[in-house]
Parts: sequence; structure tokens; C-alpha cells
Amino acid sequence: MKVIYNSRDLNFKKPFGAVKTGQKVFIKLKLQTMKEVTGVSLFLRSDSYKNKFSLTPLKNKEYSLEFSVDDPEIYYYRFEVYTHNKTYYVGHNGQGIAIVGEWLPEWQLTVYDKNFATPEWLKGGLIYHIFPDRFARVSDGIKVEKENAIIRSWYQELSIQDAEGKYFANDFYGGNIKGVISKLEYLRDLGVSAIYFSPIFKSSSNHRYDTGDYFEIDPLFGTEEEFKLLLKEAKKLGIEIILDGVFNHTGADSVYFNKFGNYNSVGAYQSTFSEYYDWYTFYNYPNDYHCWWGVTVCPTISRNAKGFQDMIAGPGGVIEKWSLMGVKGWRLDVVDEISDAFVEKIRERSKKHGDVVVIGEVWEDASTKISYDEKRKYLLGKELDGVMNYPYKEAIIDLLKTGDMQSFINQVYTIAENYPKEALDCSMTLLGTHDTVRIINVLSGVIPPATKKERLAYRLSDIDYERGRKLLRVASLIQYFLPGVATVYYGDEVGVEGFEDPINRRPFPKTGGDKILLAHYQSLGKMRKQYREKFKGKFKINIENDILVIDREGLKAMVNLSQETIRIKPQEDILSKKVVSKLNRYDFIVVDSLML
Repeated sequence: MKVIYNSRDLNFKKPFGAVKTGQKVFIKLKLQTMKEVTGVSLFLRSDSYKNKFSLTPLKNKEYSLEFSVDDPEIYYYRFEVYTHNKTYYVGHNGQGIAIVGEWLPEWQLTVYDKNFATPEWLKGGLIYHIFPDRFARVSDGIKVEKENAIIRSWYQELSIQDAEGKYFANDFYGGNIKGVISKLEYLRDLGVSAIYFSPIFKSSSNHRYDTGDYFEIDPLFGTEEEFKLLLKEAKKLGIEIILDGVFNHTGADSVYFNKFGNYNSVGAYQSTFSEYYDWYTFYNYPNDYHCWWGVTVCPTISRNAKGFQDMIAGPGGVIEKWSLMGVKGWRLDVVDEISDAFVEKIRERSKKHGDVVVIGEVWEDASTKISYDEKRKYLLGKELDGVMNYPYKEAIIDLLKTGDMQSFINQVYTIAENYPKEALDCSMTLLGTHDTVRIINVLSGVIPPATKKERLAYRLSDIDYERGRKLLRVASLIQYFLPGVATVYYGDEVGVEGFEDPINRRPFPKTGGDKILLAHYQSLGKMRKQYREKFKGKFKINIENDILVIDREGLKAMVNLSQETIRIKPQEDILSKKVVSKLNRYDFIVVDSLML
């Protein structure tokens, strides 16, 4: 018994991937068998639903079915084929293709709310991720009103620990809003359409993930008036601003907890009668409390703390204040640690202010994410517009390490099948963040030194750097061609090195860094902007003559990952403007096939 069905082929399933509630799903499969088939069934299930559908026999041993479901949920389906004396169970091979056997994987069918819509302004665009203290500084001098702060000149090495081996994130370089404004034309030339800032609100650390006051910009970064100017000047260049929403925990040094008495408030640490007391969980008051990953400077907010949720997402709250000012998006830090109900409130409040985008930090397949023993509903239409697409990052890195193009294609299509296109188009297609090893280090293939002190001092050799740069050029091309919003972590475009945080958070080089790599990124950005409508459309990936081809509605990226030189039909490369007739290993071209 052989069953022919491929969920990724429109001849067998329409539409591709996720579907809306009430939308018709067309299924067709074909049998290759000498046995007399008496029927074919499709079994569809979810946590709250179970149904069996009989397929209609067609000619040529084909069977079809059309169905729809009304509730947004993650569903799974499989087939059974019946003969007079046997039942054949049909699942898939991990790549959407049907095989016969028992206990096989079922196909996933994501069904999302028919009214789900995501901001058009972000689709097909380019996000630039800035770590505020380290990107750019324009200042007559740094004034830091932070206890135990260490002030660095721009080219001093950063701190990884104090004399006792502890890391306090208290070394500051003074990156500021004026500095960002001074680099707006640089960002425009990269093709940037949105800046995503790691936290900018008042806090005691250089990373600012320990928020002190959600209603104030950190004074070291700038003033509210300067931020308004940034919004205005960036918008003139077609650049919007996305902020980091750290809503799972606050700082211990904050208005709300006030452990050190630095704020003019009665914090939860100071009194059980504090208005903020029930926001936190104390085991043995006041020094034993629930905190993020055991980090005592980041006390965790209770998942059902209504007062906190109202402050963030209620009328006159944090979302409203910054959205009214012109902020166009929020990236929700550790979104898996805040409740679905709270995420819904954040989305609802954001959408009251127009096409404000809400993106979640999720490291896995967000459609099947489970946290706190709950199946999350991120992409079903009531919560997130998109996520940080770490699976695509890993797929690109795996591809360049192994050369396994089939595995890469499968990883890309798996996410594309599982995510609503509305969500995939607003997800961040990234290669690096403030939480990951710098991408040029990863692609260089260098094994990190054993100790953190050694990793801080380490620099790639010329040979290793060149290897990393060559592969980064390939990786970034692929990144820019995949679905979603291409996202660049500040400095990756000029070859900034560094292992795990905080070593990956070095200041942006004032000399400009790697000019060759920068020119490559600028050409990619120009291409991305010129063909933006295509990057909002459909995609197709296949292997042609041992070349990986990613097709965005006729705009094709062609990459040679093999050991051999491959000859191709002479074509003009959009990036270099040269006619290319052969590709050596790691060579690539971009062509507009509709212009040939």
C-alpha cells in the first residue's frame, strides 16, 4: 500500500499551511495499490475537538475532502485506508509526505481567528536591534546617577565580573538618544524600516532589563523630549520605533519594589501595606522572594497581578503613554512567563492606538509552545502579531555547518506551515541578539576558549575572521530572503566579535568596522527596499543543479554550498551588477527571473 500526499504541495492541500476559522480546507490524496480499497478517512483532533471525515472517491484512485473548523486551535490530522481485511494507518515522514505505518507523526493544522490581521507597515521591512548603552554617543560628558557605576571610555573593554567574581552590569558607555539620531542616515542606508531598542526605561543596570520606572526614560540614555525628537526624525526617513516590554519582572531597585530606598515610594520590599505588595511573591518577607531565574535584582511579577497589568495595559498605562507618543511596537521579553490573558490585554491596548505591532520572545516553534503546563495561544489571533524566529536562525547556522539543504528546507517549511502567514510576515528573522554569541564568531567555527576571561580577551585570527565573514555574507543573504522581517543586531553588519553576554554587547566601532561587510549589508538593504512587495509575498525553496534557490515571487537568491564549482546560465547579479556564469563554493547571486 502506497499513499501519495504532501501537505506542502497545493495539488494535495489548499491553502498552504495555517487556515482561518471557517475557511475551507481542500484535501486530496492518491493511492497506489492492487488491493481493493473500501474507504479512506481523515481523523482530525485537538484538545477540545475530535472528528472523522470520509473522503470522496474520485477516478484514478484519488480521494478528496473539503472541510472547515470554527474554533481557533492547533489541530492534528492523519488518514486511514480500509480494505476488506486490513486498515492502513497513514502519517507523515517529518517533511509533510505521507507514509504508511503505525504511530507515525500526524500533520499539524493551525486554525487561527478569521479576523486576525497584523500591521502592514512592518511586512517586508528590516529591523535594526540596538543595545542602547553601546550603539552611539553624542555627549559633552557622562553624568551617571547610579550607585557603584563604572564609566567606560568608548574603546575600553567591558566588564564581565568584579574582584569577587560577580557580574553587576554596572559598567556604562553612555550610548544615548542623541547618538542614535546622529546615526539615522546610516540606518537609512542599511535599508532599516524599524529600530528595536532593548530596554530604554529607567533602571540601575546597563542592560536595563531590571526596570525601575516604566514611565521614565533612563536619564543616561536621554530625555523624553529627545526621544520625541528621535521619533520625529526617524519617521522622516521611514523608520519606526519598537520598544522592549519587560513585563514579567521589575528591578529590585524600582518604584514598585524599592529594595534600596532609592525611589520616593513605599515599595513592596518596604511594607506589606505597599500598593505594590501583591504584585510579588514573598516566601519569607522581605528578603526571600520569587525572582527571574534566581536573579535577586529582578523580582518576578505574579502572573495574575491585576494592579501591574492595569498599569501596563490599562487606560493611561505604559502601553498607552508611549504609543500616543508615536512608538509603533513592543517586543515582549520572556513572553512565555506572562499569562495568555495578560498578553491579550497588551495586544488589545496596543491596537487601540492603530497598527502597533506586538512581537514575542519565543525561542521554539511558537505555535506549539508549552509553558507553565499550558499550551500557548500566541498565534491564534488574540495575542501576538509575530515572534522572534529563532528556529530560522538555527536552520541557517545548521545549513552552513552541514551543507544539508534538504534539512534546511524542511526546517523552514515546518515553521511556515505552522504559523499563520500574517504572523510569519511580522516575525523577526534574525541571526543574532543581545542573548546570543555574535554571529561572526559562530560562523567562524572557532571553539570558544574555556574560561569567560579568556573568551573576553579572544579575537578571531585573520583566517578565522575571513571564514566567518564569508559565511556571514551567505547567511545574511539567506536571512534576507526568508519569510519575515529581516533583523540585524547592531554591529553584526560591521563584524563586531564576541561570545556570550555580556561579551556580545561591545560598543559599536566608531571607526565603522568592516567596510567590506558593511557594503554587503547596504546592498542587501537596498535590494530589500527595492523589492519590498516581493518580500511580503510568497516564497519557494528548492534545489536546482545542486544550487539552493530561494524564490520570492520571481526574485531569486542562488547559493552554491557544494565543494564544486557549478556553471550556470550567464545572468546579471542584482547585488554586484556583474554577469555571472559560474559559482564557486559559498558564491551567490540574486536575479530577477521575470526580467530575463
